[in-house]
Amino acid sequence: MTTSLSTRPVLARVLATLTAATLVLGACGGDDAAVSTTQPSTTEPPATEPMPETSAPETTMATDDGFLTVPTEFATIQEAVDAAAEGEIVFLEPGTYNEAVSVTTNGITIRGADRNTVILDGQFELENGIRALGSKDIVVENLTSMNYTKNGVFVTGVDGYRISYVTAYRTGDYGVYAFDSVNGQIDHIYAAGSPDAGVYIGNCYPCNAVIDHVVSEHNGLGYSGTNSGGDLFIVNSTFRFNRAGVVPNSGSYELCYPERYTTIVGNLVYSNNQGDTPAIDVALLAMGNGILSAGGVGNTIERNRVWDHDKTGIGLVPYPEDDPNDELPTREEWSLTCDEAKQVAPVDPGGAILWDSMDNSVRDNVLEDNRQADLMVASVGNDTSVLGNCFSGNTFTTTAPFDLETKAPCGGEVTGDWMDGFYNVALWLTETPPPSVDWKVAELPALEPQESMADAATAPAVSAAGGPAAIDIASITVPDKP
Repeated sequence: MTTSLSTRPVLARVLATLTAATLVLGACGGDDAAVSTTQPSTTEPPATEPMPETSAPETTMATDDGFLTVPTEFATIQEAVDAAAEGEIVFLEPGTYNEAVSVTTNGITIRGADRNTVILDGQFELENGIRALGSKDIVVENLTSMNYTKNGVFVTGVDGYRISYVTAYRTGDYGVYAFDSVNGQIDHIYAAGSPDAGVYIGNCYPCNAVIDHVVSEHNGLGYSGTNSGGDLFIVNSTFRFNRAGVVPNSGSYELCYPERYTTIVGNLVYSNNQGDTPAIDVALLAMGNGILSAGGVGNTIERNRVWDHDKTGIGLVPYPEDDPNDELPTREEWSLTCDEAKQVAPVDPGGAILWDSMDNSVRDNVLEDNRQADLMVASVGNDTSVLGNCFSGNTFTTTAPFDLETKAPCGGEVTGDWMDGFYNVALWLTETPPPSVDWKVAELPALEPQESMADAATAPAVSAAGGPAAIDIASITVPDKP
């Protein structure tokens, strides 16, 4: 059957969305080859039985309203994505889609009718729910992506992206993963069950990106950002029950080092001591920390509420790299863009290097019950008094070294004995944390309905080409405890 240009009015999408709102999580619609009527897998890989054959519509043309509807018009998401032109919306009706979708077209939006009932399920076999590779102006919104061996949503080499109202659940690498991509926004995300980070932005400078209204829990790391920064904002979000909370870090194993100039403001960061999550090695090492700069440079950490960690609330610590690909960049090289840095030939340092956390500003945070120190700055063999970090206006009980706000006030002179209350962070390397749990079976909170975007069935596409929405950082206050 071929669909004509007049067979599906906008009303059909509105009705589909209203119907979706009444369905329980995991309900499905349609009997198409791309859409199953079974519940999505949550803990065990499904039996490897072939999908049943159905009479899916043989559609090659969408209606003229800019919406390409799956499965009414197109049998699969991939079929609709391949047919979409710039400015069009691939609209997913309620159902469970067992697909790994690849996007190379510029300027398209992939949108679910309802975040909780449009489910991409990798069945523990497919790699990425949605992957955008080398394209521009890509939007993914209002859906759930789960049970993928790699990532829920992955953008790489993309200029202009927005990932909004997305649930990423039980994935084998990251939940939402932006790599070597710029001008992006990640907002209204729920991410749980990844060995690496629930949300990640890395390998970009300046990134010009915003992470806003994210809940990341039961991952190895709540947030990770290797060698990212520059107009990168992490705001108004919650990082809890991970091995470690917010962990920007430097390292020559990826390009565009160091991590620098990330702004972390107005977040709730608590109880990141979770020993029963999947976890990569870095997450095991960082376990028990709230906000941890591991070799980060020039970050702004302000007005966050951070509590209940076995180690530090906010820690500025080194990242030791045993087998580096390059020597440490000079201060002058910190200002190189990512594109410029890629043109600099690496130099073999002839051995291990240590990325110290330097020039970070920690102000006006509220910290409590962080057992080794609410605030910490540490190194291994280097004088921490000359690293340029500063602390002012924080509410806290303990620091390491002692009296950090007196020793290194923001805007003031460095004074005092920095060996008084010195903490030997190298001891972390001798600890044996609880081992990683297989991501396929790790215990996670049951999926609960999450907020969907408004007017999904009728809202026009909003381009991501202009970069993220402006953030009024000055207006953000310390959030209250939940």
